[in-house]
Order: sequence, then C-alpha cells, then structure tokens
Amino acid sequence: MTLDLYLIRRLLAAFIMVLGVFVGMLLLLDMVEQMRRFSGYSAGMGRILHLSALNTPEALYEIAPLVLMLAAMWVALAWSRSSEFVVIRAAGRSVPRLIVVPALAFLVLSSIFVGVMNPLVASTAREYNRAQAQLRGDPGSAVIISGQDVWLRQADVLGQTVIHAPRAAETGTILYDATFLIFHANDGLSLRLRAARAELQQGAWHLHQVKQWRLSDMNPEQDATESPRVSLPTDLTPEQIRDSFAQVRTVPLMQLPGFIAALERAGFAALEHRMRLNMELALPVLMTGMMLLAFGLCIHHPRAGGAGIRALITILAGFTLFFLRNFAQVLGETGQVTVMLAAWGPPVATLLLAVGLLLNLEEG
Repeated sequence: MTLDLYLIRRLLAAFIMVLGVFVGMLLLLDMVEQMRRFSGYSAGMGRILHLSALNTPEALYEIAPLVLMLAAMWVALAWSRSSEFVVIRAAGRSVPRLIVVPALAFLVLSSIFVGVMNPLVASTAREYNRAQAQLRGDPGSAVIISGQDVWLRQADVLGQTVIHAPRAAETGTILYDATFLIFHANDGLSLRLRAARAELQQGAWHLHQVKQWRLSDMNPEQDATESPRVSLPTDLTPEQIRDSFAQVRTVPLMQLPGFIAALERAGFAALEHRMRLNMELALPVLMTGMMLLAFGLCIHHPRAGGAGIRALITILAGFTLFFLRNFAQVLGETGQVTVMLAAWGPPVATLLLAVGLLLNLEEG
C-alpha cells in the first residue's frame, strides 16, 4: 500500500505540473487568437483576457487524457532512470500488480474530474458564446426545446419574430402547425401568422395554408385573411438552427439524457448528443488506458537506454489515439457505426493494449 500511495502521489504531482504548463500555453495562444478575431471591434485587453479565460477550460478538457499520459510518461521515465523499477522487481513486486491500485484510483479520480469539469466547461462555453455575440453586437437566433414544442427566435432590422411549432422535421427546417409572432421595434406585437407547414429555404420561410391576423386592427379575428402560400424573409440558415441547440458542449452531462429525450420528442435528430453522452461516460476509461499505455511504453531498465525514443513513441501513440477517437466520433455522429462502438471502442482498445504491454513487460 505504501508503494501504491507513493505512485499515486507522484502521478498527481506530475499531472498538476503538466496541467499548469498547458493552462499557460493555451491561455496565451487563445489570447492571440481572440485579438486576431476581434481586431475590428472595440475589445480591450481585459475583454480579450475574459474571453480567453472562458474558452480555455474547454480546450484543456479536450486534451486532459493527453495531459495524464504525459504525466505518466514523466513519472515512468524518472522511475526507470532512478532504477526504482529494478528495485521493486528485485523485492518481488511485479509491475502489473503495482499498477493495479493506482489504475483503479485514477479511474475514480478521472470520473470525479469529468463530473466536475463537464458542468464547468458547459457553463463557460455558454458564457463565451454570449460574450462573443455581445461584443459583435449580434442578437443572433435561439432555439428552445420545451417538452414536445419547438420555439425559435430570429431578429432583423425591423424587429424580432418568435416562432412556435409543436412538431418539426429532423433537420429543424420544416415546422408543422407553426405560429409566427412578428414584433416590430416601434409597434410591438403587430402580426400573427398560423401555417400548416413552414419550410426554411434560402433566405425565406415558405408558409403553406396560412392565416394572418393583423393585431393593430380593431377586430383581428374578423379581419383575418387566409392565403395558400406566404414567404417571410429571414437570415436563418439550417446550420444556425442546428448550432443553436446542437452545441452539445454547452449541455452538462447530467442534463444530456433529458435533453436527448426532448429533442427526439420534438422531431429532431439526437445522434450527436447520444455520441457525446457516451464519450463523456467513456472518458475515465480512456484516461486510465492512456496512463497505463505510457507506463507500458516508458518503463525500462536504465541500461537499455533509448529514453528519448520511448518518449517520442509515447507522444506519437497519444496523438494517434486522439485521431482514432475523433475519427470514431465522426463515424458515430454520421451513423456509420453504432454509438456504443464508436464511443467505447477506442477507450476499451487503449486499455486492453496497455494491459497487454504491461504483461509483456513483466514476462520480458
């Protein structure tokens, strides 16, 4: 147990050190990017620092498995260089047996890390989007899923339009039994339209079987008109509608199951959200597997040499696993493979590969 606690402390210290280095690097790089992005706006250094501080946690969260892998590589190389590996084996303690308790401990710690960081990243991502839109003076659009209903908001130079529909097509560009409430900047709510079907096309909503109420009339119901087809100009695009509600990074992990159910009841596709949910649940397994893989690649006898080559192989292996994970994510989000296989396949494969390397190291 003493050796287990010693290794856990070494890993935690190395992880915090590497994490601090990456925080500084990511913050500086993001500040440069924010200054470039908002060079045409009146953004002072304080605003730029605020935006970077909001954007950095998301980038740090994405590379957390790589940070843990680098920390484990650091500990393993130092362990080998100081001959602790040789002493432990001479004392009759095998490396796989020594790694079991730290691996289980870091599986639990990784789960806690995900449970804490995921809501934090979701909150900072939402605040970053809001601050970014405020700086650009963009009122933007919004989509709200409430029960089985869909609410959209679009803005233009004349005012705003609130759109409500109890059902939508999978892409969010076709609404059924839709109601359009048009607010003008000076007159307030001035026009209401009810359409059996509303389809978003390039630059306009095309409404079918429309009934219009001019709310400025004395008797709007009596003066209501019906038309087979009406077009309303809009700046909305299918991508904007999708991005308004499909930014899964802004939805905390605990809220994702309910959000997925609400999306599917409203008629939207939730494949991307299901993929994100399973990837978040599999992240502790991936972090533990990458940590063990670093140990398997870097632990060696000091006389064997080649520490630089082992470090290079470990780093390349980490980037390769990231590429495969992102590739599997794309396949899962597009429906090419099942969500469970795409989300859990790379982490489980990494863990099994690491265990195989450690067992081979003990046999050798």
